Amino acid sequence: MKKNTPSILGGACIIASVCVGAGMLAIPIKGAGAWTIYSSLALVFTMLMMTLSGWLLLEAYKKYELTASFSTVTKDLLGNKINFISNLSVYFVGGILLYAYTTVAGLTLDGLLGSVFGDNSIGIWSIIFVLTFSGLVWHSTRAVDRISVLLILVMVFTFIFGVSGLATNIDMTILLDSGNEQGDYMRFAAVMLPVALTSFGYHHSVASMRIYYGSENKAKYAILGGTSIALVLYLLWTFSIFGNLPRADFKQVFVDGGEWKALLGALGQVIESQTVTNIINAFSIAAVLSSFIGVGLGMFDYLADFFNFDNSTQGRIKSWAVTFLPPLILSVLFPFGFVKAIGYAGAIATIWTCIVPALLVKKARERNGTEGFHIGGGNFLLAVLIIFGIAVAVIHFLDMFGVLPNFKG
Repeated sequence: MKKNTPSILGGACIIASVCVGAGMLAIPIKGAGAWTIYSSLALVFTMLMMTLSGWLLLEAYKKYELTASFSTVTKDLLGNKINFISNLSVYFVGGILLYAYTTVAGLTLDGLLGSVFGDNSIGIWSIIFVLTFSGLVWHSTRAVDRISVLLILVMVFTFIFGVSGLATNIDMTILLDSGNEQGDYMRFAAVMLPVALTSFGYHHSVASMRIYYGSENKAKYAILGGTSIALVLYLLWTFSIFGNLPRADFKQVFVDGGEWKALLGALGQVIESQTVTNIINAFSIAAVLSSFIGVGLGMFDYLADFFNFDNSTQGRIKSWAVTFLPPLILSVLFPFGFVKAIGYAGAIATIWTCIVPALLVKKARERNGTEGFHIGGGNFLLAVLIIFGIAVAVIHFLDMFGVLPNFKG
């Protein structure tokens, strides 16, 4: 019998599930200063840059075996030192995101189901969450494909029904913040970029997509589909919030800690229906879960290649352990909010989502030419991507030290 070819939609949903997660809640928090127009421009530009950088990785991989991933290719093309830095940044970003998602999941389950395990309830819920859903990653990529499609559908339907109460009541005066000086928005736009970059971070899954399809061209379209789905969801979510919560009302969100609970609390003041509020909470849970399994899949395949673990049951258990146990242990010992974690992840992620892909392709073209799968734009595109990556990292650290304007309502 003929083997079924994986659908582009399935791969796109995996990529979208990696992108769309808790970062979706962080976008309006960090974008409140830039507000609607400049936040949207930041999202669109970042999506284009991150899609192109993923395509460049596919071009760099094309002469290698399907089982080769980022570590193998980087070591061969750029050497051990750069490979070590790349590996460290990949593991840091993937680990801290899994850490943040696990912590958020534990807090959410504890809030919904109660502290049934006493003082250690949050930690135990985190353990249950990881043991339950990391099993999908351990099982197979196809299992993640199927659950990713389901989670995307859950997010779409909960988004439609939950956010429709906001979207149908969008006030254009609030959405465009009419009457205020437009130039005031632009100076806050830069701080949006690190969170936007993290929100389109799927690059550790590029090798998984290539393995899944056995073709760079099909993986290319899956990546574009996934980032496009993510962009549409981000924009609709942002418009719905900014069209209902006046810009000045974000002051209370920041007073309450500037985290996802504070944002949902502010939304709860706008939404009169408890049913709609519950649906939005369900959307948030599905978003966190989809990112957890998506990021987990990319890290699982990446670390299996890095440590040379085989695909046997024992080998996959080893890959599972190095992927999920460190973030789980840290989330139990040191739980904290995800917005700060996502900011740090965005700064470090520039190394392997922007800078290294450009360097890899440049070296690969020098060695192998441009025959076969190829992304246009020449050295100009590579330079733009490197400059973008460096700029995002610098912006994060300037923001962290209070150098850049930071909107507080």
